[in-house]
Amino acid sequence: MQNQSFNQSFNQSLTILETLPPLSADPHFVALEALAESMQKKALAQLFIEMPNRFEALHFQFEALLIDFSKQRIDQEVLTKLAALTESRRLSESIALLFSESRINQSENRAAMHWALRTPKAALDQLGIDPKISHGIHQELEKMYALVEKIHQGQYRGATGEVVTDVVNIGVGGSDLGPLMASYALADFTVRTEKPLNIHFVSTMDGSQLSELLHQLRPETTLFIISSKSFGTIDTLKNAATVRSWLEKALGDEPQLLKNHFIGVSSNREAMSAWGIAQERQLYLWEWVGGRYSLWSAIGLPIALTIGVDGFKDLLEGGHRIDQHFREAPVEENLPILLAMIEIWNSNCLDIQTHAVLPYDGRLKYFASYLQQLEMESNGKNITRNGERVDYTTCPIIWGEVGPNAQHAFYQLLHQGTEAVSADFIAPKRRYTDAQFTYSDNAEELIEQHDLALANCLAQSRLLAFGNAALVEEHEGNIEEMERIPAYKGYEGNQPSSMILIESLTPKTLGMLIALYEHKVFVQSVIWNINPFDQWGVEKGKEIANQLMPYLQGEPAQEGVLDSSTQGLINFLITR
Repeated sequence: MQNQSFNQSFNQSLTILETLPPLSADPHFVALEALAESMQKKALAQLFIEMPNRFEALHFQFEALLIDFSKQRIDQEVLTKLAALTESRRLSESIALLFSESRINQSENRAAMHWALRTPKAALDQLGIDPKISHGIHQELEKMYALVEKIHQGQYRGATGEVVTDVVNIGVGGSDLGPLMASYALADFTVRTEKPLNIHFVSTMDGSQLSELLHQLRPETTLFIISSKSFGTIDTLKNAATVRSWLEKALGDEPQLLKNHFIGVSSNREAMSAWGIAQERQLYLWEWVGGRYSLWSAIGLPIALTIGVDGFKDLLEGGHRIDQHFREAPVEENLPILLAMIEIWNSNCLDIQTHAVLPYDGRLKYFASYLQQLEMESNGKNITRNGERVDYTTCPIIWGEVGPNAQHAFYQLLHQGTEAVSADFIAPKRRYTDAQFTYSDNAEELIEQHDLALANCLAQSRLLAFGNAALVEEHEGNIEEMERIPAYKGYEGNQPSSMILIESLTPKTLGMLIALYEHKVFVQSVIWNINPFDQWGVEKGKEIANQLMPYLQGEPAQEGVLDSSTQGLINFLITR
């Protein structure tokens, strides 16, 4: 009965997603393009004049999240037409399919149930999810939690009996970026452990990170997590082989070496066992979890080791709260939908092809990099779900940096360059006022520094929007004086941005932020009618690299096999 239901939902998903007309032929999109022509002629300053209550009308709040869209080049007519486009593109049906077992990832014939990883068991039961899946998810989480507690309590020991003090996560892509980003962002919430515990991350295939790290560690007290969905990723396995050799050289043929010094996280149990990872040290990752959506699973073990079991549960709860909001809130108040549709308006209608992510909090140092993978690997596609080439823009280029640093780097281009850029500013409302900072002797000074960061965040969004008009107070409203500003000091403004504020950066609010962007990506994929859950574009490069390896090791290539450029470069590289 379960298989029959599963097949029916699969067919239903194909029917809904494959029968959409091309976006360029959708009358609602055509209407938006026509509206964009008139909007191109309007400055943001004019939009504020036309709508005096603009902030009240265009900011939206859900629990600890507030998003202000008033500095976007939109008005109520644009929002109304964007909402109509979501209906035309059958977004509500697609959301229902996402929150089911439907194989919405058509090219790989899989579901996309990353949301289920953060969903309480009772809620999964209400959605009608197979009890085996629900049980499996929570069984693996409990297994991970038990490992975390054992390590935190100083009860996890290496092969020689010494307590583990360093944990190294070896992964790449989503198996690295997600845990790295979240662990760094939540370092303020690091739990106290029986013995000090250090978490490290290794991802680069060239060995540079390992080379720097291994001489700092003791083999007797180091535990390695090998995170790879397929357990076949060459980058990860090469690093794993190097650390295995490092351990064996230091500890010899110790029978407990592999069991006590390696944990595996993968969907491939057989490959983990063949490599030598003990069954009780294996954590399972389902095939329907894409790497960039996997930090909610045992891939998040480094996060749980950093912030503890309760902190990790708070992270899951934050993501789940956004899931509920996404499923239940009306389109006109739905934060992920609004975020997605406004970016579609910018990229597809206003022809803004690059989007900056600018957090004004140093703890979000890796957030822009995380979103680069989430968005560009998901939506960087040019083929629709029904196999046709798109004739419209899909994903804009995502980039960014911590705002205060970026102000001294690329803001020059944002303010006076020739490129149209949209931006998300992200900041916490408060910092250094929570309980974990009460011990600080410099709390007052640190709070003042946070206020300075907030002032810069607001100032930059204002300058992007209004240009020279934002400087009116500096010139005491003297328009003639402003007109005499030299051209090289001029700011045109009219660069759209959204302001995303959170009460404070905690495990729960970070979970909300991550899920917010995950669902934004899904909404855009529905409008563009592309599959955001595969990544065939990264596979071919790996295949070609495997083909070239023998030539770099001295095997001659047959004439005509390689282009002259690649052959010439190989000739240079093998001349030692």
